[in-house]
Amino acid sequence: MGVLSKFHRYREAGEQANVNNVERFGEPEYSLFTSTKVLTLHHEISITDDRDQVVYLAKTKFPSLHDKTDIYDAAGNHVSHIERKFFTLHERHFVTMEDGKKFELSNELWHIVRDVTNIEGLGWQLQGNIVGLNFELYDADGNIIAVISQKMISLHDKYCVDIYQPEEEKTVVTILVTLQHMIRDRENSAAASSSGSND
Repeated sequence: MGVLSKFHRYREAGEQANVNNVERFGEPEYSLFTSTKVLTLHHEISITDDRDQVVYLAKTKFPSLHDKTDIYDAAGNHVSHIERKFFTLHERHFVTMEDGKKFELSNELWHIVRDVTNIEGLGWQLQGNIVGLNFELYDADGNIIAVISQKMISLHDKYCVDIYQPEEEKTVVTILVTLQHMIRDRENSAAASSSGSND
């Protein structure tokens, strides 16, 4: 586990924080975990705490050209709304938080190993590694907000997010869900390109 945990930082609920994250950023305040369900009419992502209690739920209606997604807390209160911009050279998603805050995630498609996603409207930046399935979220001052890690092989598309700035929890959860949609879009696009080239 030692070597693997340096490069692949996903962990299950109840396990200790990843050694690499702790060495670089210290112990996180706490962690949240996601699991995806794909149903006929809805695409759902459950966000749970260390006790496996659902704290947020993201729902996407299908079919939806703009991948419209709404996030709710455990009490059913609306947290945020996400939409994908269609027909663009960038992976771009628009976010509106329930408190009125708005921002965009924009990612160029050409990066292979290391992605940098600018979060316009917040001044934040998501630095990621698709190969290593690890992502780090920084605020405008370069301070760590959260570290996101994806499980390598999972039928339910699982993620872990170590949170370092708890006051930003709802925004972090919204960015986490948006990131999952962006990665899924990229995988679907790659699969479509691959099948097209094989025809």
